[in-house]
Amino acid sequence: MLARVIGAGVAGLCAAYALARKGVDVEIVERESAPGLGCSRFAGGMIAPWCELESAEPLVATLGEEALDFWSRELGVATVAGSLVVAPARERAELADFARRTRNFESLDAKEIAALEPDLAGRFDAALFFPQEAHLDPRAALIALTERLAQAPNVTLHVLQDAAGLETIPDWIIDCRGFAARDALPGLRGVKGEMLILRSEEISLTRPVRMLHPRRPVYVVPRGEGLFMVGATMIENEERARVTARSVVELINSAFAVHPAFAEAEIVETGSDLRPAFADNLPSLSKRGRTLYINGLYRHGFLLAPALARRAAEVIVNDGHFPEVMDADSNQRAAAGCERDHVANAAGRTGV
Repeated sequence: MLARVIGAGVAGLCAAYALARKGVDVEIVERESAPGLGCSRFAGGMIAPWCELESAEPLVATLGEEALDFWSRELGVATVAGSLVVAPARERAELADFARRTRNFESLDAKEIAALEPDLAGRFDAALFFPQEAHLDPRAALIALTERLAQAPNVTLHVLQDAAGLETIPDWIIDCRGFAARDALPGLRGVKGEMLILRSEEISLTRPVRMLHPRRPVYVVPRGEGLFMVGATMIENEERARVTARSVVELINSAFAVHPAFAEAEIVETGSDLRPAFADNLPSLSKRGRTLYINGLYRHGFLLAPALARRAAEVIVNDGHFPEVMDADSNQRAAAGCERDHVANAAGRTGV
């Protein structure tokens, strides 16, 4: 059996890996010069299923728990150091609300925060700590996954290639093109996300720190060697490449509220791309004949890709069915997505 995976972002690479492990011959097709050059490279890399319960449906956490084992044990590219959630003193209500919506955390006082992250000593007097969560560097993780696939005798990678130009006829096509799949999935929309990478030798953090704020929440993820990823905006428009000055200012101001030294940090990189999402912001595994679409991972790409990939492999190899992610009525979902697009376009920017 030959399966052709179109798109070598996190969803496509995970799908190829899951299929290859089941003995399927896999052909990965990527239009860029290498895997991982699309939306996935701008991800935060937080494998935080229980934190995400604050704004996501329970399904996201359930599926996301599978990612902890995949990235930390199976591939060995994630660090299990937990997630720390803080809030300024005047926003303690935000922290209490976050606690009500999530689970698997410990409540910390100022002394315990300082013991966990010494550079935050005296900055916050209360926090939530999610000890089982993990984080990774998305770019390093995608390289590691690509290298693992390159070692498999039943995997072929085509770069700078359009799938229409290939002569082989696969038994299955797994479409992992993200927002580019809108030609086939009309309910799909793009949610713009912008991020910064800062360098500071004055700050040391061991784990992701999320700071809650009603208008300007932020997360800071350590990447090693003095680098920190700061993210991320969520803007309901589809301007892929443009990072706005306002977003840069808001992200830096929020990072400054986590630690003042970020005001003097070097801006190493800015980045922007579109997260593919449906109206309900939930992932979808859509079967159309011999084509399987993995899409709608929204802002949970690294969190959801392993679970969606495993299910896709089961659909192809064992005719599996997973009602929690497989469309019962794709036309209804598409119509809902078009309505969401109309509302989003009318509303414009929704904030950071």
